Amino acid sequence: MQVTLTLNDTPHRLDLDPRTTLLDAIRSHAGLTGTKKGCDHGQCGACTVLVNGRRINACLSLAVMHDGDRVTTIEGLGSPDALSPLQAAFIETDGFQCGYCTPGQICSATAMLEELRAGWPSHVSETLDGPALPTEAEIAERMSGNLCRCSAYPNIIAAIRLVAARREDRSAAGPGDAT
Repeated sequence: MQVTLTLNDTPHRLDLDPRTTLLDAIRSHAGLTGTKKGCDHGQCGACTVLVNGRRINACLSLAVMHDGDRVTTIEGLGSPDALSPLQAAFIETDGFQCGYCTPGQICSATAMLEELRAGWPSHVSETLDGPALPTEAEIAERMSGNLCRCSAYPNIIAAIRLVAARREDRSAAGPGDAT
């Protein structure tokens, strides 16, 4: 079956068995190995990618379900020469140990920060109507689908809070005040 996925802004036309997961299409057919295969049951979050800007576990979704979709993997968020703010913050705060879960953590955190910005509440949000703040509890709840076997959670949360604070600083400064 022919499936077209736009992976990191590049169209890929893939000939896939209809049972191929999105994760296997990305890794084995498109050759983008940054997304990791962990539990293969949607429990660890190592395979988290962004589909049309929303995070999903690529191991739980069939590639044919995403024909025509825009998929962003860790390779699409930044490069060694131009890291995304979260990639840089993970390095700055030592938010990774073995690094196996890191691509999924960063993809998930990227979408999570957009969810916070949009005011989406979580299970621990104090109100359903107000802005959700990047508290430790809020981040832990929103990132609970991404497991780290090395327990780098405090540093992962620090990285996410660092990026959220930097975005807030830029917003408070206004577009004409950027330095």
